[in-house]
Amino acid sequence: MNTALVLIVGIPLIEIYLFIKVGSEIGAFNTVLLILTTAIVGVTYARYEGFNTLRSGIKQIVKNELPVYEIFSGATLAFAALLLIIPGFATDIIGILLVIPFTRKIILSKFIKKPIQKDKRNKDFIEGDYEDISDDNDKKL
Repeated sequence: MNTALVLIVGIPLIEIYLFIKVGSEIGAFNTVLLILTTAIVGVTYARYEGFNTLRSGIKQIVKNELPVYEIFSGATLAFAALLLIIPGFATDIIGILLVIPFTRKIILSKFIKKPIQKDKRNKDFIEGDYEDISDDNDKKL
């Protein structure tokens, strides 16, 4: 069976099940209020972490390094904000795990390999060849 089809059908079924279970425990109004609160707080925190990631990326660029982790982290934060906006408890849990820096780093470390470190020796020189022409001039005099 196609993975996309399973996700399209499975995620709403899980969310409906969780809505019914949580709603029966805390009430319908409190359930809706909880969903709205997690969306607002989650998106606000995702925005805050997004600015931190942007700041870190700019620091990497200033150091003349490629901000690979920051690029993936920013994309992950955008996806987490989307998951937090979608009503549901399961998507909120996944979104919160992606927003928290510690868990995001663990999750991204599974997908991002460390870049190959370039030679860190001091390269404040220019390589080249030279030819001593002073001996040729002394012979002509």
